[in-house]
Parts: sequence; C-alpha cells; structure tokens
Amino acid sequence: MGAVRAAFLNVKDAAEYLGLSPHTLYVWRHRRQGPPSFRMGPRGRVMYRREALDAWIREQEQADSRSNAVLSPLSVTPQQRSSRIPNV
Repeated sequence: MGAVRAAFLNVKDAAEYLGLSPHTLYVWRHRRQGPPSFRMGPRGRVMYRREALDAWIREQEQADSRSNAVLSPLSVTPQQRSSRIPNV
C-alpha cells in the first residue's frame, strides 16, 4: 500500500487490511454483508473507505461476546427455577 495511507482502498487492499481474501469481500458484497463498499470512477471499481473498515471492525468487536463483557453469558445472573409445581 505504500507509505501514504490511502483514504480509499480497492478490494485487494481492503482484503489485505482486514486479513481476508478478496473472494470473501466479493461474496459478502454480493450477499450485502460485511463492511460497506461503493463503486467509484468511470470503470465502477469497488472501493472501501478506510474509516468505514475501521468502524466495521469496531462493530464486530462490540458484537462479539468475548470482546464485549455486556454480551457475555457469564455476566448474566442465573435465573432461579420456580419451585412451584403447576396444577395439572
């Protein structure tokens, strides 16, 4: 990518930045998953904003219970079982 940190990355560079394969990004784009992308230029090249990739990474971290204590099942108080036997 060079010394200059580009604001926009093509699929190959975005995949390298995320540690993924370009194929994964193409599949995600087709399924409307993954980080946001757009077409730019007369040839309509698929591009990613570096800031959008960083925001998407943060969202993934927050959605993962191993990284987000609020979502951890270990932080939830166990529910008490009812000792009442329902009338049948």
